[in-house]
Amino acid sequence: MKIRVKSTWNDKTRERSPDEVGSALGFNLWRIAGANVLHLENEGFQTDTYNQRLDVIAELLGFFVHVVDRMAAEKEYSEQERKDLITALALNLAKTMHDNRSDVNEEKQDFKAQFIQVLNERMAEYADFAYDEAEPGFQMKRRVGEHVTAVMGDRDKKWVTDQIMEIEIPDALKTFKKVARNLI
Repeated sequence: MKIRVKSTWNDKTRERSPDEVGSALGFNLWRIAGANVLHLENEGFQTDTYNQRLDVIAELLGFFVHVVDRMAAEKEYSEQERKDLITALALNLAKTMHDNRSDVNEEKQDFKAQFIQVLNERMAEYADFAYDEAEPGFQMKRRVGEHVTAVMGDRDKKWVTDQIMEIEIPDALKTFKKVARNLI
């Protein structure tokens, strides 16, 4: 997957706030998840509506937010620093999700809360899975694949989990690590 991401700061010497890091990570994670959806569609997997695409993006983002949390723990962030970073990232992504869902839904509602609920559920769920040597374990990748499968179209549903586990997540992690290496 080839996409342009922001992986460095212009002023490398300045300390960044959790909001700034969360904003930069959120921007890049949204692009990565969107590229995954586009790649799935180009591979012939079915998405029928823009809302369904956003559901897939939400599931992928839930996975990546958890990965950010694991990376922050590995980099020995304090509990408060991790909390501040994940909160800033989640709120940034929730705003982007809300804006995108509001654009395509006539019914006005708080899409932020729905997205935060998905994030909270995924964070708790993925916490039980292995994450070794900066890599999510097999079960974590399988579970994100199952969640994406649940929101995809019916055609080829039996292959979506394998596509996510074997192709989408590994490719996305390569791009994500370029971003995370310098931003976290």
